[in-house]
Amino acid sequence: MSTITPDAPGLTPEHTPERRPVQTFLNKYLRPAVVLTLILTIVTGFLYPGIITGISQLIFPYQANGSLIKDSSGNVIGSELIGQYWTQPQYFHGRPSATVNLSGTPTPYEADNSTASNLGPTSATLVKNVQQRVADLKKENPNAPAGPVPVDLVTTSGSGLDPDISIAGALYQAPRIAAARGVSQDSITQLITNHEAGRFLGIFGEPYVNVLDLNLALNALKK
Repeated sequence: MSTITPDAPGLTPEHTPERRPVQTFLNKYLRPAVVLTLILTIVTGFLYPGIITGISQLIFPYQANGSLIKDSSGNVIGSELIGQYWTQPQYFHGRPSATVNLSGTPTPYEADNSTASNLGPTSATLVKNVQQRVADLKKENPNAPAGPVPVDLVTTSGSGLDPDISIAGALYQAPRIAAARGVSQDSITQLITNHEAGRFLGIFGEPYVNVLDLNLALNALKK
């Protein structure tokens, strides 16, 4: 006659040895991972960005919204942080830009595709490009001051979006702009001086001028 061995006392099906590894994995690894992921998502994905956005909108709303420049009608005409492609003789021109559009076509100051030329100082292509820019710049500015041309007017920036030029770069263009607008060169020079930005914290970098800021001031300049 066969006998039936009773289950071991205290062991229910969910506590059998075969189920313990699964239970251990769920409690020790999976549950903490899920909880930590949810906590980090809430803190870094919602709380922190929300707090920083609120503080920046409260204290630095102009900078937080892109340093946008608007005309008298409230229309956005540019940003202090992103250069624009100027070609008309009566305006200051910015640095060359090596940016391309999303199709790969060269498009100066393409804000959604910032890039540099990635050409090193020993690159023959770079030398050729700079030489061509120097020739074009001198042709465009026949009455410019004698001597070497300002380097920032013939070389691209690392971002391709540089909105500023050096004081020398602005003064180099002053004779052309004065002639195109029929005003004295002294008035253009004074305008450059009035819009000069100094070194960062007084010691870093070089004085510069913002091209868009200058050109807006030119439009307000009386003959």
